[in-house]
Amino acid sequence: MGMYTVQYLAIVVVVALMVYVLGKYGKREVEWGDFLFWEAVLLALLVVSVFPLSISQAVRRILGLGRGLDALFVAAIGIAYIMMFRLYMAVDRAEREITELTRKIAIELEEINEKLEKIREET
Repeated sequence: MGMYTVQYLAIVVVVALMVYVLGKYGKREVEWGDFLFWEAVLLALLVVSVFPLSISQAVRRILGLGRGLDALFVAAIGIAYIMMFRLYMAVDRAEREITELTRKIAIELEEINEKLEKIREET
């Protein structure tokens, strides 16, 4: 059985995304760990694009679902939840860092203002 047009389209899109992520890593806009994560995800998507039926049947057997397409949807939803959790953790970490930096800047500004006030009083 030949490949469907949507498979060719998926392959082109996934390869383009892989090249894009590689370019971002080359420009140092993506860290090594994130580069590996995204390339692994995209490689998995590429494999699913090339062998959708056999992979959906394997996932169906592993998850114990009735149809292969259902298994792919369940797996995709699970992966989406994992990615959303990673995104949530990154945003939460960034918010905490911003709060800490804001506190430090406020304390330093207060110290600078106190020193300026002392200098003004002396003159």
